[in-house]
Amino acid sequence: MGRSLFDKVWDRHTVGELPDGRTQLFIGLHYVHEVTSPQAFAMLDDLGLGVRMPERTVATVDHVVPTDLPMRRREGARRLPFSDAVAEGMTAALESAAKRFGIRLLAAGSETAGVVHVVGPELGLTQPGMTLACGDSHTSTHGAFGSIAFGIGTTQVRDVLATQTLAARRLAVRRIVVDGSLGPGVYAKDVILHVIRSLGTSAGAGCAYEFAGSTVDTLSMEERMTLCNMAIEGGARVGYCNPDETTFAFLRGRPHAPAREAWDGAVDYWRSMASDGDASYDGVARFDAARIAPTVTWGITPGQAIAVDERIPYPDEGQTVADRSVIREALEYMKLDPGAPIAGTPVQVAFIGSCTNGRLSDLREVARYLSGHRVARGVRALVVPGSMSVARAAEAEGIDAVFRDAGFEWRSPGCSMCLGMNDDRLVGDQTCASASNRNFKGRQGSSTGRTLLMSPVMVAAAAIAGAVTDARDVFDMRPRSNPDAS
Repeated sequence: MGRSLFDKVWDRHTVGELPDGRTQLFIGLHYVHEVTSPQAFAMLDDLGLGVRMPERTVATVDHVVPTDLPMRRREGARRLPFSDAVAEGMTAALESAAKRFGIRLLAAGSETAGVVHVVGPELGLTQPGMTLACGDSHTSTHGAFGSIAFGIGTTQVRDVLATQTLAARRLAVRRIVVDGSLGPGVYAKDVILHVIRSLGTSAGAGCAYEFAGSTVDTLSMEERMTLCNMAIEGGARVGYCNPDETTFAFLRGRPHAPAREAWDGAVDYWRSMASDGDASYDGVARFDAARIAPTVTWGITPGQAIAVDERIPYPDEGQTVADRSVIREALEYMKLDPGAPIAGTPVQVAFIGSCTNGRLSDLREVARYLSGHRVARGVRALVVPGSMSVARAAEAEGIDAVFRDAGFEWRSPGCSMCLGMNDDRLVGDQTCASASNRNFKGRQGSSTGRTLLMSPVMVAAAAIAGAVTDARDVFDMRPRSNPDAS
């Protein structure tokens, strides 16, 4: 019987089995950043330990970086100091640790700066068949390349730094199959919100999600990254796609991809790591792409989502007492009326960016429709590229001008309003149409702020309308009927 990619990668990286049943897993690449890693380095100092394989560790600064400063072109030109003392302390601690231990730092303000889950793939650091770890929930993003990527806690960051291994329990593998063609105005973000809505936010507990099917096969690498990024929101520990020609084409020529003489051998290895056709799975869930519509969250978990033309549920629609309680809690927090349409819900802020949807293809797609439109009066709209590379490419194509002309603020790279650990935050009970990945209470920097997750194009439509609206109507995306057809 064949094996899944997960099993192949896991077995290849197993160092040993621990007495408690966990596997000691070799980690091929370790990403660290300024929020969860400085404490881990301090733990190493307390224990008198060093970094076992600094050449396999890459550091970024992304969560606390201000995005309202002009972008410079000088490599390593970090703006000193950050006005926020806590942010400055975190960043300085990471920079110091990187220098002491010989770790490569993608410095804030440099041309390689950006959100860790954007810059790693851009540079070709993330590759198929790898194990990766990072002290960030959305490390699952890197699974789009056919790697097994874990988001870990600070003590685990310490362990990986010290040993280059991670103690972890083997996961079950659940296959998420999406077949068919997506309709106009429907994107990877809608697919993953639909999957989480359908299966729930705990369905993936103890599992790796393997995304497959004809729909997934036709997605770009950046779209696959969106799927895997939010696998964690469905409860999965890991999300991945099998490597294929799309994967190889993306990686070819990247700075850290295999050199020309090693390329063919690397591709042969990558291809061999894909799941076998007769691999067995612990569960399979199937979805019809044609039934997926532009999707919007209405509540306080990514699973509380509906199609843009649907109505907000009533508490008694919950299947269990716990479900009904969570629905009531969400309605109260979001200040929404059950039975009301989600379309027409006013927004005061619109945010395009994050490791979920801050890539060049996201910005290109919005710019394709945005020209000639204006952000509604009273709406603050921000677009934050996921990396300096994304920003430079977008500017070279004139995409920044399209956003500015429409009334968006064009920002420098960073995590920005995804989690509000910087100056980009909601104020009071503002409602934000967001292309990010979480709509938890207080997620965007205000304890009473409200988040509606949706695709970047849907965010742009909401910014223009001043309320949640169907982008297919705003941007005339629906197919036209042919009066001459028989």
